[in-house]
This record gives sequence, C-alpha cells and structure tokens, in this order.
Amino acid sequence: MPNVTIYIPADKMPPDETLAALTEQCTELCTDILRAALLNVHTIYVAARHGRGHPAFAEIQYRLEPFRTPPVMERFMEGLDGAIKGNIGLTARIRCFGYAASNIHTRN
Repeated sequence: MPNVTIYIPADKMPPDETLAALTEQCTELCTDILRAALLNVHTIYVAARHGRGHPAFAEIQYRLEPFRTPPVMERFMEGLDGAIKGNIGLTARIRCFGYAASNIHTRN
C-alpha cells in the first residue's frame, strides 16, 4: 500500500508513454511524501465510461501511519493533482482512504 487507481474516460485515455510518466510521478509522490516502500506502491489505470462530474477520478488507498498527517496528505493530493493535470490534461476528483493495519488483510 498505497494503491493508486485513476479512472480516465476511455475516449481520453492517453498513450502508454504518458501513463508511464504519470506512473513514475505517482510513485515518487508515494515514496517521497507518503514514505511508502517502493515494492508496496501500486498504480493502475481504468478506462471508464464517463457519466457525470469531474472528467477523471483518482482513488488512493493507504495504510494509516502517524506520519501521514492531514498536512502530509494535502501535500500528496496537491502533487497528484498537478501530475494528473500535467500529464493527461484532466482535472481529477481525488479521494484518499486510510486504513488501520489491523483492518488490512493482504496476499501477494
């Protein structure tokens, strides 16, 4: 953890090179700001059929840690917002969901 999922309208899905650059920026945000271990960072892109609201949606699931304070999360979201706008030109609704370690059961 963290898991970064970005939903992008299918007709606005950028090329692989653009997604690779965005993935690198998301990884840096997760490892630098959220202090996540590189092996625990997952980023996926989902082609979506846009219905209503912001043209993109980013959902971040992460493990709660004492150092992931509201100001840290705000800095992370600001960086993610800039990375999404800079790479795919869309404004994303960003939602972060923190989970206590005791509520996370994992495999692989």
